[in-house]
Amino acid sequence: MRRGPSRPATDAVAATSAFADVAAPAVVPAEAPPVREQLRTEFAFELPRGYVDNNGTVHREGVMRLATARDELVPLRDLRVQENPAYLSVVLLGRVITRLGTVEHMHDGVVENMFASDLAFLQDFYRQVNAEGHTRAGVSCPHCEQPFEVELGGSRLGES
Repeated sequence: MRRGPSRPATDAVAATSAFADVAAPAVVPAEAPPVREQLRTEFAFELPRGYVDNNGTVHREGVMRLATARDELVPLRDLRVQENPAYLSVVLLGRVITRLGTVEHMHDGVVENMFASDLAFLQDFYRQVNAEGHTRAGVSCPHCEQPFEVELGGSRLGES
């Protein structure tokens, strides 16, 4: 049984297309999420000589993390640091070195028993890591405008 006049096939396609245009939501390309820069908080190093543990094992490869304000403040309450300010770097490095070879528990006693050349290396490495990779800044003379570099780091760890 027919219910009204039959439409040609082209009218049916046109009606379907028109309906599809109205019913289908517009496809809008999604904006790419903003690229988040990851903050690097750990830095690998290799000691020039290496820490020798009680068993005679040499440990050279390690990891140092970024220092926090607490890392620089807590050692100031340490009696060893109060009696001898040069001990600050030993206590501070013991806090921020998270791994050294296969040493199970990293602490200031390990740093205390390192060779002087390794301690000097770690002090410089600490300054570089915590000063975003360098301790020098480019500036220019206010009088002659000649560019030059200045040292930003202090003379001891924990100083700026």
